[in-house]
Amino acid sequence: MLWDWYTIDSCILARSWHNTTPGMFAGSCVGIVLFTMTLDLLRRTAKEYDRYLVRKHASAAMAASTAPPKDGSDESTMESPTSTHQGALQINRFRPTMCEQTIRALFHMVQFAVAYFIMLLAMYYNGYVIMSIFVSAYIGAFIFRWEPLGEGCGVTSTSKEPTVCCG
Repeated sequence: MLWDWYTIDSCILARSWHNTTPGMFAGSCVGIVLFTMTLDLLRRTAKEYDRYLVRKHASAAMAASTAPPKDGSDESTMESPTSTHQGALQINRFRPTMCEQTIRALFHMVQFAVAYFIMLLAMYYNGYVIMSIFVSAYIGAFIFRWEPLGEGCGVTSTSKEPTVCCG
């Protein structure tokens, strides 16, 4: 494979993706931009789903900790430091249900597949295709990673990504 700038009579990934006109190639580049942007969309969606699960678990844990005891005694007003600490731990850490973890794993699998297809597109070694990937990585990050910084101990979303070097 050699670096090229061909637009007409080029095949991308398969013979069925055959560009016979400059317009078809331009459409392919636009499609590559949109496809690559879906990777950031998927990452953001997975992150928002995890945040949803944490909020859901935190509200359930808070509701359980403020509920009066079932034996009728009024121990809810006299919480010990140990029970308060255990309640905080339950809010901070929890294991998702089987259904929730299935959805989380599905997000991961789809992200993985999209990232591999983007890698295959880059291995086509066409300058326009690679520029389309770079442009869409910028646009996708601009749109889908625009979030507040400084959550927790100043950790940003970029440092949390395991594949930060790979798009």
